[in-house]
Amino acid sequence: MRKPDNENCTETGSRRTIRQIPEAERPYEKCLRLGPEGLTDAELLAVILRSGTKGVSSISLADEILDLCRFNRGLTGIYHLTVDQLCSISGVGQVKALQVLCIGELSKRIAQTSASGGLTFCDPDAIAAYYMEAMRHEEQEVVRCMMLNVKNRMIGDVLLTRGTVNLSLISPRELFICALSYHAVHMILVHNHPSGDASPSDEDISVTRRIRDAGELLGIDLLDHIIIGDRCYTSLREKYILNTRGV
Repeated sequence: MRKPDNENCTETGSRRTIRQIPEAERPYEKCLRLGPEGLTDAELLAVILRSGTKGVSSISLADEILDLCRFNRGLTGIYHLTVDQLCSISGVGQVKALQVLCIGELSKRIAQTSASGGLTFCDPDAIAAYYMEAMRHEEQEVVRCMMLNVKNRMIGDVLLTRGTVNLSLISPRELFICALSYHAVHMILVHNHPSGDASPSDEDISVTRRIRDAGELLGIDLLDHIIIGDRCYTSLREKYILNTRGV
């Protein structure tokens, strides 16, 4: 049987090759013995990468990848990496770079699918859980709109803007043209604060009320506006901001 490429490596500096790691502690063998939950972050990533390159083990590559993101060391840093950044590591080509990025996207979708099982659109906590992993890692502000039918079932999830910090750039006219195209009866706005602080700004409150008022004229209710922070959220309806008239 052909041995993986990384088993033919030799030691380079402080890096260890697979051959220099006791067999019971190698990622594949350890995973078979303890299950995936028994692996470190680097070992999990090494199993996905499958092999290293000449002079570098898969675990060494995994460690370098986890160290690559300056501000988010560890698995969450994967969300912030690009193909070019990953390919800057010796031994990581486009295939391995795409494998790593797909891990991040897969984890987001798993989290969103899990959250959708108990999703009710009258429950801000469930809605925040549905969007949390997809939005809390965004480095730019992203604004989405959930389009709902008369039974509060989602019939559309529309990206309104990305990369702006000025919520006032959202045009109520364009928003409601989109809502009408879906035959939506209700809407929920969801956007993130890249700072991680989910507190609403004056701009958030002003735009929310403007969209609510426009929706009342068209018969499309704005049920809530949820702001996603880092493992936290704010529901403007729960804060009574959405129901309050005036400035």
